[in-house]
Amino acid sequence: MNKVILIGRFAQDPEMRQSGTGEVARYSLACQGDFTNRNGERDTQFIRCVSFGNTANLIGRYCKKGNMISAVGRISNSSYDAKDGSKRYSTDIIVENIEFMGSRNNGDSAPAGDNSEMFQPAFEGPEMETSDITEDPYKDFGDEITLSNDDLPF
Repeated sequence: MNKVILIGRFAQDPEMRQSGTGEVARYSLACQGDFTNRNGERDTQFIRCVSFGNTANLIGRYCKKGNMISAVGRISNSSYDAKDGSKRYSTDIIVENIEFMGSRNNGDSAPAGDNSEMFQPAFEGPEMETSDITEDPYKDFGDEITLSNDDLPF
């Protein structure tokens, strides 16, 4: 299985391009490690990412330097011939799905813009009512049942 999950901030504004099959977004995510070094600092990795189609369109419209996202995708290794004739290799994360996690500037979880309503939850249920926890919530479930080891099928 080739699956990658990242949480990070855009290190710069995404670079948008048009290809024969649609939009392409190239960007780097700054992702912090879990552990701190001797100085109490976390290591930061700048991970190169690419998105295509609708995901690229979404990133191009709503993402900029400093925004935090959760990205799900896969690792892609490729090679190309450089201008000097040497063979070059690259590793990118092909990001297929993202979730907005807020921005450094205003802390909003949804991107700003005219279409921000499309990022609102589709359903908001009724507010939960709190009940008195001193009352037994299982009082109407019937009689108590006693089981022995012989009653169990395993």
